[in-house]
Amino acid sequence: MTRHEARPGFLLLEDGTLFRGELVTSTKSPTVAEVVFTTNMSGYQEVFTDPSYRGQIVVMTAPMIGNYGVNTADPESAAPQVAGVVLRELSRTYSNWRAEGDLLSWFESAGVPALEGVDTRRLTRHLRTIGVMRGVIAPGVEPDREALLALDACPSMEGLDLASRVTTDEPYAWGNPEAPYHIVAYDFGIKLNILRLFADHDCRITVVPAKTTAEETLALQPNGVFLSNGPGDPAAVSYAPDTVRQLADRDMPIFGICLGHQILGLTYGATTTKMSYGHRGGNHPVKDIATGRVLITSQNHGFAVQGTEEEIPGASELEVTHVNLNDGTIEGLRHRSKPIFAVQYHPEAAPGPHDGRPLFDAFMETVRDHAKSGEGSGGPNS
Repeated sequence: MTRHEARPGFLLLEDGTLFRGELVTSTKSPTVAEVVFTTNMSGYQEVFTDPSYRGQIVVMTAPMIGNYGVNTADPESAAPQVAGVVLRELSRTYSNWRAEGDLLSWFESAGVPALEGVDTRRLTRHLRTIGVMRGVIAPGVEPDREALLALDACPSMEGLDLASRVTTDEPYAWGNPEAPYHIVAYDFGIKLNILRLFADHDCRITVVPAKTTAEETLALQPNGVFLSNGPGDPAAVSYAPDTVRQLADRDMPIFGICLGHQILGLTYGATTTKMSYGHRGGNHPVKDIATGRVLITSQNHGFAVQGTEEEIPGASELEVTHVNLNDGTIEGLRHRSKPIFAVQYHPEAAPGPHDGRPLFDAFMETVRDHAKSGEGSGGPNS
């Protein structure tokens, strides 16, 4: 393809702070979204295709990205999900035996605006101090009327149900159809590596739209239900808690990750709150309360279940299992008597870390128990 010539561009935040750089993609109109940062030093392709980043401009804190190229194996969804990318340096060359192309061409073909040459250290420190906010990426040196009007019209992340925008339109199957266990996965913005791991655990998976009813799920006769990650405000996914409650009342094993964790909290009376700048990156320390063990985790969320290590206000049926060692926020919860648990972080993280992977084994124990009880049949003839 013809390589686009870089030209002046900028990122303007809603508090008026301006960051200049160069647009290395052929972006013509302003791009507006919430501006967040991630501390991932690798896995940029997974970041850009993670549906949890829908509606966000992502700032890369690593000083250079693109050096190992892109491929068709690593994406977490079928297409890029980010609204735009801000970075210090984009490598024009790449070297990796798995690479199939360069990142700049990938940005161009996907229509993802990329702003290079920005002082990302200053930008990240600003977002950490003030909090994440809306921003606009546009060509030029100074914001014009079109950019200002676009930024003013950009909605806040609070109150947005983005899960219904990224979910699958129709149910689909994943994994070996002869696998002994059947999982129904609610797609609020599911990552492909979650499906890969369930398949590795002898499961066939039916991925269903976010608004699938409990009756429709039970008719599929699953051995367990998974609540996926996803973007937006969990409180705006108002249709989910009633469905989860109905499934839980049938003693269905339920496992949630990220947005699924927040939805489980809301199901049992907890509240969620928007964080100042969220947790995004692959180096967050989380304490397992039962063992005292510290896990290094991958995270991507801007909302959290309110509470402390001791309790979750309004949700007496739940207990806290994990807490974040940086700020004390809740990172894991479980039901006191039912086979239900969830974590805020990403145990399926690709490329890593993998400290949380045993959670899939723990869930499969409840799934196997459920299958033995005869309460659900996951066999291929069910």
